[in-house]
Amino acid sequence: MNKKILAAIVALVVLAVAAYFLFIKPADKPVEPATVVEEVKEAAENAAETVADKAEEVKEAASDAVEAAADKVEEVADAAAEKVEEVKEAASDAVDAAAEKVEEVKEAASDAVDAAAEKVEEVKENVEEAVTDAADAAAGKVEEVKEAAADAVEAAADKAEEVKETVEEAVTEAADTAAEKVEEVAAEAAEAVADAAAEVKTGIENVKLGAILLHDENSTYDLNFINGINDAAKLLGLAEEQVIIKRNIPEGQECFEAAEQLVDEGCTIIFADSFGHESFMIEAAKKYPNVEFCHATGTMAHTEKLDNFHNAFAEIYEGRYLAGVAAGLKLNEIKEAGNLKGEKPLMGYVGAYTYAEVISGYTSFYLGAKSVCPDVTMKVQFTGSWYDETEEKNAAEALIAAGCDLISQHADSMGAPTACEDAGIPNVSYNGSTVENCPKTFIVASRIDWAPYFQYIVNQKAAGEKIATDWTGTIETGSVVLTEVNDQAAAAGTKDELEKVKAELIAGTRKVFDTATENFITVDGAAVTTYMADVDTDPAFTKDTEAVIDGYFHESEYRSAPYFDMSIDGIELLNSKF
Repeated sequence: MNKKILAAIVALVVLAVAAYFLFIKPADKPVEPATVVEEVKEAAENAAETVADKAEEVKEAASDAVEAAADKVEEVADAAAEKVEEVKEAASDAVDAAAEKVEEVKEAASDAVDAAAEKVEEVKENVEEAVTDAADAAAGKVEEVKEAAADAVEAAADKAEEVKETVEEAVTEAADTAAEKVEEVAAEAAEAVADAAAEVKTGIENVKLGAILLHDENSTYDLNFINGINDAAKLLGLAEEQVIIKRNIPEGQECFEAAEQLVDEGCTIIFADSFGHESFMIEAAKKYPNVEFCHATGTMAHTEKLDNFHNAFAEIYEGRYLAGVAAGLKLNEIKEAGNLKGEKPLMGYVGAYTYAEVISGYTSFYLGAKSVCPDVTMKVQFTGSWYDETEEKNAAEALIAAGCDLISQHADSMGAPTACEDAGIPNVSYNGSTVENCPKTFIVASRIDWAPYFQYIVNQKAAGEKIATDWTGTIETGSVVLTEVNDQAAAAGTKDELEKVKAELIAGTRKVFDTATENFITVDGAAVTTYMADVDTDPAFTKDTEAVIDGYFHESEYRSAPYFDMSIDGIELLNSKF
């Protein structure tokens, strides 16, 4: 037995005896320590003997178990040896059987290979015979097909010839019929054209155009109308007696009297060119309902609602904007050369009256310049007259003295252009070129070409059709034009830039009165988001129509005459002349 186990057993016995005497034995029987030790010692010796005896028994039992195990191992070993022998014999038998089986398979495979070879030979012979038979048959079939194809080609050739003859006959007949039809249609068309031409000629022959002008050829404004009338008369084939022009007719009762004279002379259309003529033209229209009365720059046709009274104008603000671009380019050139009179570019503008037409004109001119020269400002001097050469020249000279680097105008004489030529100051004119008299300073001019309108009203009258109540000419109708650019005075690249901007205006990608672009149009430093315009003119000049929509001011859309009368930042009015 393990010594540690034996020692543990002895210790337990000693503890048990001690516990007995100390805790279990009755307290009325006192025990002497020596007696206890003796008893414990005695008990321990007894326990030791018992343990020794028990250990001997265990030892003998273990020995017997070892012997028994040895016997069992011997038996298992013998049995295993016998089993191994049996397995060896079985494996040997299996190997022999497998070898026999392999031999059988080899013989069977050899027989199969021989049989397959024989079969291949048979198939080969059969295939050769079949191929030979098929080749013979195909050769026969090919011959048949060739013969059939030859017959078909011959038949097709015959049919094609028949079709060709039929088509040629049909084409000939159709051509003859078409030729006859064309001749008939041509004759009918020629007759219709002749009839229409005769009708138009007859209608135009019955038209007589009368014009009332504020001034004469000395006024660039009135000269522009005279040129338009003459150009239209030439294009329409009007005879000299079909056009009567009354010149130097004031904006008073004289206008009504001139209209009556033109009626008496047989005029069927009467036209007046100045804003102040309108009320007298309306008076005449009411008195003579069978005569058409047309008026440039007027505002009342759409409110008067007379069938025979009409207003006309053009989108000249786009032309002025283009002229402004040319001015801005010139200012940039002056600035780059270091020749500005002040710190920033400054333009001067000679105006006639403080009307919406004039305000719209100088504002659009200023915005055109600002689009290419952002820091430009402008001063405006009014004359209180559409035509006063002395006043216009004085105004231009005053602006030049105030430090203006360039001058433009909405005035009709040569006063301002002459002052610019004398002072060597670049000038942008209006209503026509002044290059002949001002070759060193004239840049470009915008104008309305009135010929398209005069053609329109004569044709409408000749055809018995209604003339528009408000007619607005455009760049596309040829009504808004620029003169040739004077390269001697204009900045380099001006022509190309004007063509580019013109294309954008026509396409609608650029707006003259653009309120959407930041800091382009402001009033007292604030962006313009709304503006009520006086479109339906009344004595109180009531603002009646919202004009700022979709990011721009809609000029000349609700009536033909301008109604933009906003005072924007960057433009200083030096006086007011109504």
